Amino acid sequence: MPFLNSLKHSIFLRIYAGLLLVCLCVALFAQLLIETINQERIQSYRESMASGAMSLVSSGLVEQPSATQRQYWLNDVSRLFGDKFALQSVDSLEFTASERKRIEQGKTVVRVANNSGFADIFQPIADENKVISVRISQVTEQKVRAIAILLLNDLSQYPTRELKQARLNEIGQQFSFPLMLDDVDRLGLDDDQLRRIRGNEVVILFRDSTRIDDSSIRVLAPTQVRDVAVVMGPVKLFKWFPFNLIISVVLISMFLISLGVYALIFPLERKLQLIQSGVNEVSDGNLDARVQLDGQDEIARLGATFNAMTQHIKRLIESQRELTRAVSHELRTPVARIRFAVDMLADTDDADSREMQKNFIDEDIESLNSLIDEILTYAKLEEGSPKLDMEAVNLKDLIDQIVRETNALGKPIEVVGNPPSAKVTAVADHRYLHRVIQNLAGNALRYADGKIIVSAGVRRGKAFVSVEDDGQGIPEADRDKVFIPFARLDDSRTRASGGYGLGLSIVSRIAFWFHGEMSVDESPELGGARFIMRWPAKPLTQTIVADTLTQEQSERKLIEEGSV
Repeated sequence: MPFLNSLKHSIFLRIYAGLLLVCLCVALFAQLLIETINQERIQSYRESMASGAMSLVSSGLVEQPSATQRQYWLNDVSRLFGDKFALQSVDSLEFTASERKRIEQGKTVVRVANNSGFADIFQPIADENKVISVRISQVTEQKVRAIAILLLNDLSQYPTRELKQARLNEIGQQFSFPLMLDDVDRLGLDDDQLRRIRGNEVVILFRDSTRIDDSSIRVLAPTQVRDVAVVMGPVKLFKWFPFNLIISVVLISMFLISLGVYALIFPLERKLQLIQSGVNEVSDGNLDARVQLDGQDEIARLGATFNAMTQHIKRLIESQRELTRAVSHELRTPVARIRFAVDMLADTDDADSREMQKNFIDEDIESLNSLIDEILTYAKLEEGSPKLDMEAVNLKDLIDQIVRETNALGKPIEVVGNPPSAKVTAVADHRYLHRVIQNLAGNALRYADGKIIVSAGVRRGKAFVSVEDDGQGIPEADRDKVFIPFARLDDSRTRASGGYGLGLSIVSRIAFWFHGEMSVDESPELGGARFIMRWPAKPLTQTIVADTLTQEQSERKLIEEGSV
């Protein structure tokens, strides 16, 4: 599961998965685009190819003087093409809006039925509400020859070459390929092709191309003029993937992919810009700078780490400032007592008095040593989280050990253990957890009137240890202050009982390492103070994203009040 969670929020996976998705979407879009464009191209190609032949059929039909002769004409054309041509009323056919518009403009309409294998072609007749219709399944050599025959039939009415060329120029406007007259000797035909065209046969020439140019065909039909033929074409064959279409689709695809990549990279770039802005503010001395980043990827965690770092630096600077003032205050008293005792030693010759002053000096030196040890311990804890040896700690054994060690001090205080069952364990560093309970018990010994209760257990996935006493307790307004270094709620009483206000700060720091919290309230059983530390009973897999100590709020309050 941790591996899957790390993959889920991995920038590498998100970018490459997003890039794969973008490429897939662009590929699908490119395919759809090519299919759509080709559908339009093939439809336009079909209509342009059919318009010339159908215009010849239409012009021949219009020239027929009667309905009977018109029918004869259609029958002849049907035999020529091998498909049934018919004359129908426009109103009897169901045309779409675009098809009807083409009919009204006198243009040919080609309707291809889906998966039917045939196409219906409709050619409007000028000044009549009728169309010529034909259904074809494929373009064959017979149909190509039929077009050539219809063209020769039309040109037979023009005896000279000049008149024939003029007619070709006129009807060529209905064709999508060129129509022209040329000498047979100039067409580059072989002997067989020359023999066939001079024998009044239609010759079809195919030109295959493996280059950029499209493959094409030319149709040669002999005319009444000797050694002169009608050249139809070149008629370019339809090309599904022309070079310009491929280039256009590639350019569009590259543009879309670049937009997709930009959309993937822009949020990351924006986050990095925010982090850079925060770094610039911190470098200018603004330790209140924070970056607000959404998400749980590496950059978001980097932003959270940056916030934790700046907050930690600010707290360390404030703590160092307060620690310096507090240490100077704490050192002043024992140093003054030592100086006074030294002066007394110099002014007295009494052996008992000198021995008493010597003992006082020893006590003050021991007090200084204890204070220095506490300061060094607190400073070491402030440097950062040490390497914790997390293991399953048996809470019953630990509580029994603390009760035994506390009673061994010989204080006139009853120390009672309230451990859980022998099977209850919690994941923690045994050494630091022992120190937490030991510090809390030692703190309770100084203020208890006669009894201390040490408890532990696990509830709803949270492990806890608590120490409560029957002393005077702590006022609710002052409970947050007890975790601040060198903070004293009752200075005279603290001096009488010993201590420098660092024990609970150390406990609070260890609780933070355990991903837990410290709290203090009133003991429901003894009426004094109750200190509780709670932390997750099972190992945490997530990363700490902010250095929020439990005493942060109280530190702020105390600094504002100037009580330290």
